[in-house]
Amino acid sequence: MAHASLAALGVLVVLLLQASTGTVARSSSAVSASKVYGMPAVMSVNGFERGEDGGPPAECDGKYHSDDDMLAALSTEWYQGGIRCFRTIRITRADNGQSVLATVVDECDTAHGCKNNVVNTSRGVWNALGLGTIVGEVAVTWSDS
Repeated sequence: MAHASLAALGVLVVLLLQASTGTVARSSSAVSASKVYGMPAVMSVNGFERGEDGGPPAECDGKYHSDDDMLAALSTEWYQGGIRCFRTIRITRADNGQSVLATVVDECDTAHGCKNNVVNTSRGVWNALGLGTIVGEVAVTWSDS
């Protein structure tokens, strides 16, 4: 009887260790949910070249950039006073899970009309995601890559 109790204790210890390290088997719905990551946002198109609707040069470096590059501007809270400058973020379409990497080069200033859940991106990001910029806004998630 003591041997059976010891075996049961061993199984319990293994299960507890697996639970603490996240290696316990999950249902398929939990696995699907774990694939969804990032901060929900609205992606809109932004011009990063001189003379476009993006305004002045990029906040991170004071320069204009090609709209063909993979670029992003984040809402003020997400921009974090420039902490995310030149960091790569992953932008994922909410409708189909397709994602791309883009470099943060600018702030979308909420004090000047930008919503607090916006990822403004270049035409290059839109093209890579298979979207036409005429759409205007698209639901996405974003995360640090």
